Amino acid sequence: MIILGLDPGLGTTGWGVIRAEGNRLSHVANGRLKTATAEPLARRLAHLDTMLAAVIADHAPQAAAVEEVFVNSNAQSTLKLGQARGVVLLGVARVGIDPGEYAATLVKKAVVGTGGAEKAQVHAMVSILLPGVKIDGPDAADALAVAICHAHHLASARALR
Repeated sequence: MIILGLDPGLGTTGWGVIRAEGNRLSHVANGRLKTATAEPLARRLAHLDTMLAAVIADHAPQAAAVEEVFVNSNAQSTLKLGQARGVVLLGVARVGIDPGEYAATLVKKAVVGTGGAEKAQVHAMVSILLPGVKIDGPDAADALAVAICHAHHLASARALR
């Protein structure tokens, strides 16, 4: 199964694609979708949608997962993050995938073993779990971690059935 993991953001959305064969995971691709801060919000969201559609077309995932929005002290930043997340959810739903949604603490726990892990620890564990991967920055590492978390949850659900 090909799984797309997404770490949404208006400035940078990380994405990662993995292949899950039973309990074996392998890296397919990863990267970052960037929007220009000088552009109007609507244009940035449209550009994010176009770039995500290209990633989905290139990799044809059968499953996807998205990191949930965390609320920070800046309401404006949280709102923009929520709008980017909405575009990401729409892009995945448009191709018929109901994405898994995971809190950052759950993703960290699934990958590192603790929900309070630092970004560097997530990056290091993703590198161990996907040997030979060249990670395109912290957003891509987070997206690969989301995909790994989803793969584990899918495997657990299959085992329970």
